[in-house]
Amino acid sequence: MGIGSWFGLGTRAQSPLPPLKAVPSSADLLGAVDRVEQLARDGQAPAMVRSRLGRVARVVRDTVPRLDTLGQGSQQAYTVMATATDYLPDAIGGYLRLPRQWADSRPVDRGKTSLMILVDQLDLLAATMDKVFDAVCRADAEALVVHGRFLQEKFGAASGGGGLALGATPRAAMPDSVTSSDEPTPLAPPSGRHG
Repeated sequence: MGIGSWFGLGTRAQSPLPPLKAVPSSADLLGAVDRVEQLARDGQAPAMVRSRLGRVARVVRDTVPRLDTLGQGSQQAYTVMATATDYLPDAIGGYLRLPRQWADSRPVDRGKTSLMILVDQLDLLAATMDKVFDAVCRADAEALVVHGRFLQEKFGAASGGGGLALGATPRAAMPDSVTSSDEPTPLAPPSGRHG
């Protein structure tokens, strides 16, 4: 018998911790985007909603394969995940649950209809996803720049960007007889019959 039992500690059963949700995979995120687009089509959301949703969905699809670039626990990676699994479905679902005529014509917040509010939300998500995609691409571009600097330090000066000398034969590929004189060598007439 320990001191904990005197105070009633250790005699109660410990409640188990709730299970943690698994981090969604790339396939889960892309599937979530597909489902919300299908929801908008099935609910016959207006064209202005579907086009804005399509813009956000395209950027999410372009970003998902590059999420590893952002690293574990990145706020930007979380934003992509939440956009695909929560923000888009909640926004579209909330709008579609309302009667269409009412949602499109009745002001509900500062003179805006539910449709106008949804459009604003989708525009905000699109701008946010553009920033995240830019950050992902910028990280890849910076890695390329760092690698180029490493190569330059390791092997010497840069080549000048790989310019093309069209129509010129490199001096190293020319025979010594051609490179030793600045005068062009006259061509011999072709052998054979002359007529």
